Amino acid sequence: MKLSENLKKNQRVVTFLNRAEIDFLDKLGKDALFSTGSKLSRAKIIAWLVDFMKELNINGKNIKSERDFENRIREIIGQKGVSPTSPATEGL
Repeated sequence: MKLSENLKKNQRVVTFLNRAEIDFLDKLGKDALFSTGSKLSRAKIIAWLVDFMKELNINGKNIKSERDFENRIREIIGQKGVSPTSPATEGL
């Protein structure tokens, strides 16, 4: 099997989330189900978040804490003209 074929296969990742984080993912999935009829799994939401971080070219340079990570994301999103409170992100 080629390396590129291996990279395309989904890999299992085990993570530990607290109750509030699980509830948030479940609410996103339910909101999507009731508004579009499509169910979003926790795994799919997390995968999409990873893909979005890749699109933003987020790297780990100088990130030592959750706050550093949040600030990096806010900085990059701000440079691209989208803020977490902008009308473009309302209802997401």
